[in-house]
Amino acid sequence: MKFNQEYRYHHMGIPTTEVRPNEKFSEAFGMYTSDVDGDFRIQYHRFTADSPLHPLIKTVPHVGIQIDNLEEAVEGYEILLGPYEPISGYRVAIINDGGVPVELIETNLTPSELWGRAKEQTDLDTSKLNTK
Repeated sequence: MKFNQEYRYHHMGIPTTEVRPNEKFSEAFGMYTSDVDGDFRIQYHRFTADSPLHPLIKTVPHVGIQIDNLEEAVEGYEILLGPYEPISGYRVAIINDGGVPVELIETNLTPSELWGRAKEQTDLDTSKLNTK
């Protein structure tokens, strides 16, 4: 763990095979996302058979952690996805932390700004995705 950064809970993602209400589809990732009707920003993710995402992302729940410096935070880890900016002002990367995917997030957006932009956007912006 890198103790030179502050880690703040952001959200939790849970893989599922069940179709859920109000799913939003990302064609680039072959992934459906639905929000839990609750206070702690929990989402379900369902994947198509041909989803290009790493198997850990598709099978193991992940926690989203907000950090101050994404490049510094991912250093030394296997990167499963990213870094990229799926929503303007919201940079992310998913790392492998001992067999568990962890989404690291660098943003200055408030939760209401971020979730508002996410609801308006039709798909994640993968145009700047780093595909190492």
